[in-house]
This record gives sequence, C-alpha cells and structure tokens, in this order.
Amino acid sequence: MVDIEAGARHIVTLRDVATASGVSISTVSRVLDDRTPRSASATAERVRAVADELGYRRNVSASSLRRGATATIGVLVPRLTDAVMALMFEAVERAAHRRGYFAVVATCGDDADEERRATETLLGRGVDGLVLATARLDDALPASLRDRGIPHVLALRTDGVSPSSLGDDETGGYLAVRHLLDLGHRDIGIVTGPWFTSSGRDRRAGAERALREAGVELAEERVLAVGYGLDHGIEAAHRLLDDTDRPTAVFAANDNLALGMSSVAQALGMEAGRDISLVGYNDIPLVSRLPVPLTSVHTHFDRIAETALDLLLAPERPARIERTMPTLIPRSSTAALTR
Repeated sequence: MVDIEAGARHIVTLRDVATASGVSISTVSRVLDDRTPRSASATAERVRAVADELGYRRNVSASSLRRGATATIGVLVPRLTDAVMALMFEAVERAAHRRGYFAVVATCGDDADEERRATETLLGRGVDGLVLATARLDDALPASLRDRGIPHVLALRTDGVSPSSLGDDETGGYLAVRHLLDLGHRDIGIVTGPWFTSSGRDRRAGAERALREAGVELAEERVLAVGYGLDHGIEAAHRLLDDTDRPTAVFAANDNLALGMSSVAQALGMEAGRDISLVGYNDIPLVSRLPVPLTSVHTHFDRIAETALDLLLAPERPARIERTMPTLIPRSSTAALTR
C-alpha cells in the first residue's frame, strides 16, 4: 500500500522512473510489465536500469486493475444520505451494468483519512477501476492514484488533471441567475457550496458572469459559501432573510440548500414564488413534487455516468475533462418581480 500521508517515505512510482529515464509513463509501464515479452532495446534496458537504481517495485494491485480481472467498479462518495450522491451512484451502477461490470460503493464523509481508507479497501477487493465523486480541489488522492497508475475517473467534480465527467457547473450557475434577471430581479442572493469543491467554485462563477453581463453589482454580503446540506440552507436563510433588507431572489447552488431556505422563508411568513424567488440545482426528484415546485438546474446524471465509464474503461484512459450541459427547469418557486 502506498502511504500518501504528508511527510511519509516516498514510494518510487512509474512517473519517477519515466522522468529519470526521459520516456513516457506508458513506455515504462510496458517495459516493466513482466506479463509481456521482455524487450532488449536500448530504451528498455535503460528503463530497467533506472528502475533498479531507484528501487521501483511493481504495484500488484494496480497491475490487477489493468488486467480488468474482476469486472467490478469501485465508487467512492461522501455519503449516500445525500440524494445527489445516491442518484450519481445509481447512474454509475446502471452504466456499469450495461458494460458487464458490477459497481460497489464506499462512503467516506468529507474526511481525507476516511477517503484513503475506503480507497484502499476497494483496491484490496480487486476493483478494476475507481469512480470518485469526492474530489476536493485540495485533495491529494487523485494525484496519488495517477502516480500509482490506478485507473480512476472523477465524477461531478474535477481537480483539473485526472479524467473527469461532470456537469457544466459554470453554465448552470449562469442559467440560474440569468433566469432571475430575466424575471426582473436585481437584488439577488447567492448561496454556494463549499469553497473546496469545483462545483461550488464554478456555479458561483457562472452566477457572477450573468450579473456582470446585466450590469448588476453583487454586494459581498449577498454571497454565502456554506456546505451542501439542508442545515446549511437553513443557516444561510437566516443570514439572508431575517432582516427586512433581504434579497428578492436567491440562487442556491444545490436543492438541499434551496429546501432549507424555503423552510425558513415559510416560517417567516414568506412563500417561494410570491414573496421571494428561489432557484436550486441538480433537480432531484423531490423538488418537482413540493407544494411550491422548485425551479432548479437539472443535472443529467445518466449522461455524466456514461461518460465517466467511457473514460475509465477506455484502453488508453484519456486524461480528458468532459462536461455535460445542464438544463434549467422553471417552476412555481420563481416569478416576475412585482415591487
């Protein structure tokens, strides 16, 4: 097992051998794969000599992954109590089944140590690849998996380097706030997800782009970066709505946040779509069935999952970042400004 704790003893990787040899990682992998005929070329001899000098040892788990021996995909999510994560896993499970693979899931909260433990547990069970719906912008795990040559893909988020399949969150944030602007709203609150996620960053960026295009200046106190849970929405609602100087509309960067905001608004005697306009994100099944159905940006989970599996199982595992376009679904929680 590779120790990826900060300050731990460095484990020699394929990347290290490739850098020292002046060749690509794929060349090193082929030369050092003892399941293929031994090459006698000068390049192969140099690679083997460098590997011996550096003390490289082949990662048996990674080798097993490349053989695709178990027809099993490991999926790592923060928690399955989150509707978005449950929907993502189900979509991956369907996509894997269509390809003859079985998907297994592990949860890790937002804890880096638990993430590493869960990853090693999945690898220890011989999965043929990993789908990670947990990648923080400051997460060391994807880089470790790249160094170890372990097939993986990031889903719903990206670190900008590893293969990734996600929604176009910047466009989604733009669509949400453009919708509110088109309804006449100018005093708009934005409640984003955590700073450490690409989704939180990109949805805010899209919202701000829509405001700039409309010439609307966003007051700093109208922007809150919180978590993605229902309780975070309740907290944000109290900060934005308790005062009489409140925005006329709010874009909440996921549906949980919007639901939390709606519950506080109702407790304050306000109704979504009448006294305040609310837009959520992801369009989980519940939100269309509320007493006041929620306007939301629809995330196409099945398309994202299909693309994730395509990237994961491609023979060359291209390091591409694929974004699926979201769709705005207007409902009763948003209405034209009347004051």
